[in-house]
Amino acid sequence: MEQYVQQELSKIDDAVPFRASANHRHHTWAKTYHSFPELYIQPHTTEEIRKIVNLARRCRRRLVVVGCGHSPSDLTCTSSWMVNLDRYNKILKLDKESKTVVMQAGIRLYDLIGQLRENGMAMPNLGSIDNQSIAGAFATATHGSSTRHGILSQSVLSLKLVLANGHEVACSSEENNDLFRAALVSLGALGIITEVVYQAIPAFRLRWSQSLHPLSQIVAEWEKGLWARAEFTRIWWLPYNKKAIVWRGDKTDEEIRQPPSNWWTGTLGFHAYHILLYMSTWFPRILPSLEKFVLNVQYGLPHDGAHRSGVQEGQTGLLMNCLYSQFVNEWAIPLEKGPEALTRLSAWFHGDEEKAGIPYDRDGIYVHAPVEVRVTDTSTNTGPRPYLDNTVPDGPTLYLNATLYRPYHTDPPGHKRYYEAFEWLMKEMGGRPHWAKNFRSVTKGDIGIMYPHMEDWLRVRNEVDPEGLFVGDWHRRYLLPDDEGEASLKFEERIARTESAQAGGVNWFGQLPANLPSLSPQSSEESFDILHKAEVEPRAMFDGGEGKVQEDDGDEIPTGRGDVVM
Repeated sequence: MEQYVQQELSKIDDAVPFRASANHRHHTWAKTYHSFPELYIQPHTTEEIRKIVNLARRCRRRLVVVGCGHSPSDLTCTSSWMVNLDRYNKILKLDKESKTVVMQAGIRLYDLIGQLRENGMAMPNLGSIDNQSIAGAFATATHGSSTRHGILSQSVLSLKLVLANGHEVACSSEENNDLFRAALVSLGALGIITEVVYQAIPAFRLRWSQSLHPLSQIVAEWEKGLWARAEFTRIWWLPYNKKAIVWRGDKTDEEIRQPPSNWWTGTLGFHAYHILLYMSTWFPRILPSLEKFVLNVQYGLPHDGAHRSGVQEGQTGLLMNCLYSQFVNEWAIPLEKGPEALTRLSAWFHGDEEKAGIPYDRDGIYVHAPVEVRVTDTSTNTGPRPYLDNTVPDGPTLYLNATLYRPYHTDPPGHKRYYEAFEWLMKEMGGRPHWAKNFRSVTKGDIGIMYPHMEDWLRVRNEVDPEGLFVGDWHRRYLLPDDEGEASLKFEERIARTESAQAGGVNWFGQLPANLPSLSPQSSEESFDILHKAEVEPRAMFDGGEGKVQEDDGDEIPTGRGDVVM
């Protein structure tokens, strides 16, 4: 551990541990980005979190909180201090009568779901995966697919956060409402969320079915009950074959009935498809034929009218397998714009430039299947609306997700131009990008126009973290005012450089403030803590060590460091 950190620790006289390791490699789930935090810290208690915040201020280090790293962007990349809350993951209180749950913010959704199920309860809504922490899921506006549900944060009743001054603050619709609305989609830039009060529902089973249909039928039925026939509905569009898989699910009292499986839809099909996708990076013209393979391997639906169904525990039935490393570019548009968006994008895939009206050449562009189509409706929500909620405020919202696989962590050819064309169309449809996904051509000016409450979010952010303890390059790039390329906040971290990673993806290195000089007892009295009258904790214990770097999945990798600047 760096000498300046040890020096600051020596001035604090208490028994609260500082559980940090000095060598760690962080990567996103898809291994699109890799970064090398100076310290990787896993607190167990609120007191430890408060100590981390206070010590980071003293040492002039930005803090980044990370869970499973499922966002494929560089939002969580840092060369500074990374905080992981996997050890801060307890359910503190569970009320079976009111169905309310109080939990520490680091709990992963799969743990939460399991403990709720044991007590006859469930989450009312869920996205496609359950790997995220509860705080990470709602802080990026995660959603499911139902016109009867909104984004996940609608079930959050109140929060607690440790702010940049080291104090824990509560917020809800009745208390600190502005902070609550900002924190419900915080993007990690306000503080460290520590506690979540959540509204659960009774446990349920889900009867679901999926069937294959022509795209023309989907468009024709769009306003004739397509999205309202079941509580949960989602569509997987296969653009080259002009077909779509419609998945519907409803609560049921029926006995569990697992869907049929065979050797082709299991391990063999998984690896065969992966190999074929890898081959398509050199021979992309095979991708239209691979769509038919997908229908058999991933979905088991070889022809129109083919059907699969099952009855599963509610949360299990809502999940899907993301398969392989991938880029994901998802946008929210008004539901009524769906038929036009699908029709024009389909025309672009098939070379009909006049009908598509998209000013990008598609020659040589081949994409992966499926394009995921989901829906939510936050317009009926009576609770506070997050300032950075990307859904339509006055009606249902459609999500289009242009997924591109990265077989064996290899980028697909043509992905940049495809995403530029896709994003151009989404902007014309009045869309907003999903915060936790890859978006390429969006500017700060675009974001400012898309979010009428951006100024409110920035105001709250500046009030609770005026010197940028939780601000990184991603935040400056998309949200914060321009600063001519320099870190204008005291603790803000800016990108220094990137380089290709040997394992695929990008190695990310940030600029850090210079290490504090050797401080005398007198100069330490002039620390940030004293100047801002924040609580300083008196002593710490270091629980970690140096040596070989450990990757997120335990692999040993070479050490990397960020650039240090004054």
